[in-house]
Amino acid sequence: MTELGQRLRQERESKGLSLEDLQKLTKIQKRYLLGIEEGNYEVMPGKFYVRAFIKQYCEAIGLDTDAIFEEYKSDIPSTQTEDMPQQLSRVRSRKEIPQHTKGVSKAYDYLPTVLVVAGVVVVGIIIWVIAQNIVSDKNKEQANQEAPNSEVQQSNTQEETNETTAKNDNSTSEDDQSAADKKEKEKAAKEKAEKEKAAKEKAEKEKAAKEKKDSGKQEYKEVQKTGRSATYALSGTDAFNLEVTSTQADTWLDVKNGKGNAFFSSILKKGETKEFDLTKETEARVNIGYSPGVELKVNGKAVNLPFDSSKQVRQVVTIQYQPAEAQ
Repeated sequence: MTELGQRLRQERESKGLSLEDLQKLTKIQKRYLLGIEEGNYEVMPGKFYVRAFIKQYCEAIGLDTDAIFEEYKSDIPSTQTEDMPQQLSRVRSRKEIPQHTKGVSKAYDYLPTVLVVAGVVVVGIIIWVIAQNIVSDKNKEQANQEAPNSEVQQSNTQEETNETTAKNDNSTSEDDQSAADKKEKEKAAKEKAEKEKAAKEKAEKEKAAKEKKDSGKQEYKEVQKTGRSATYALSGTDAFNLEVTSTQADTWLDVKNGKGNAFFSSILKKGETKEFDLTKETEARVNIGYSPGVELKVNGKAVNLPFDSSKQVRQVVTIQYQPAEAQ
């Protein structure tokens, strides 16, 4: 193991990250990450990838890439004599076959089968028509035989209907009472739902009005920028609430106050949001390992990251807070 590999492994383990976690952050295969830590660069596709993978490894665990490359330049191969490898196409050309010729040939192959199927269908239709005629004749004969008995059956049916009507009359009063109770319950439930909805809408309006009032006073101004770090001043508000959301991929997130006390220092999963109440703090330092897709909100209001995330993957944002009552 090289000194660089030992340094990277110690830094990764101090962050509580496994090689699987680092693989998700960097999108680099685990065997290449292990090769970097063990100094076994022969497993890499080329020297160019060695330097590129080491750079991504450092950024994911929060190390300064330039400083690492300078300190351990003897452990990192140079790429001055090696160009980036080119991918070779795995698709080989095939002889073109005229599509119209292929279509005609296939049509002739299936012609006998089509003719047989058509013949079977025609025979089936003829048999079905004959069977329908036979069934129709039998139904007519049966109807003629059952006609004398239809009057008796009709009389019996009328008697059964009268009995059923009488029973229904007896149960009508009970059904009416049940329906009235059900209607009364539905009315009470509807009134309750309307009251809850009105109370909720009122609370939301009050909250929105308060946020609008606070946002009109709040100021979030840039103080300075240097390297991958930027400082902002938050004033004109009595609250300091911070929200961090990762929308594209997992990222390393480290949030500390001005005294170095950590509020969070771990992986922020894709789609996860962390909220921090920093009202009692005068300063907060937010270290983002993989900034693409990361969103910041201060007191519910979205604020931009200081740098273009496509150019500066790792970013450090320091927010200095001065309560409105202290101004």
